[in-house]
Amino acid sequence: MTKESPTSAILRIGHRGACGHAPENTLASIERAIALRCAFTEVDLQRTSDDELILLHDKRVDRTTNGRGCVADLTLSDIRMLDAGGGQSPPTLDEVLNTASERIGLILELKTGGLAYDVCALVRASGFNQPVIYASFLQEELQHVRRANPDAQTMILFTQLPANPGTAAVRLHTTHVGLRLDTTTKPLVTALHHEHLIVFVYTTNKPAEIKHMKVLGVDGIISDFPDRI
Repeated sequence: MTKESPTSAILRIGHRGACGHAPENTLASIERAIALRCAFTEVDLQRTSDDELILLHDKRVDRTTNGRGCVADLTLSDIRMLDAGGGQSPPTLDEVLNTASERIGLILELKTGGLAYDVCALVRASGFNQPVIYASFLQEELQHVRRANPDAQTMILFTQLPANPGTAAVRLHTTHVGLRLDTTTKPLVTALHHEHLIVFVYTTNKPAEIKHMKVLGVDGIISDFPDRI
C-alpha cells in the first residue's frame, strides 16, 4: 500500500483477524478476514518469557484463552497448551506470516516495548510479500521501527488526542494515523490529509457508524465485522 489519495476506495480491515466471526488473534480469525476479502487484518503482538513473538492482545491470557497468567511469564510451550477458541492456540508471528503471505496485508500492532527490531527482522527474513503496517500506541516503538526499516509504513494509534495529532504524526515520520471511533471528526480527518497522512479508524462495527466514517472521508475502517464495510 502506498500513500493513496484520500479519494481512494475505503479499505476494509479486519480487527484481530475478523474477530466478530472467529476467536480473536487466531489463524482461524485471519482466515476469516481473508475469506471476507479484507485488504488488511490487524493483529496484536507480544513476547513470551522465552522470547517468542505471539499473537495476544491483553497482558494476561485470562480473557481470550482457557488459561491464566501474564503473557510475559509464559513460555511458547505454555501458550501452545492454551485454547483460544475452537481448539486453537494463539499463533506465533511466523505462523501468521506464513498464513497471510500472498493473501492479505498485515497491521502488526506492537503492544509492548522492545518488539520493533525483532518484529521487523522476522518480517524481512520471512520474505513476506504483502503490505505491512507497523502500529503502536508507543511512540518509541515506532521510532525503533523507523530505524530498523527506514521504508516501513507505520501508524501511530491515539486514544486521547494530543493538541495537534498531525504534528505528532509528522514528527514520528508515520505514514498512517489510527483514530478511535469516538474521536474522529471531519475537520480532524481533513487536517490529517493535509499532512499527507492516511487515516484509519477503529473499532467500527455498527452499520450507522460505518456509514458515518465513510462520510467523514477516512481511508480505512477497522472492524470486528469487516463484511459490513
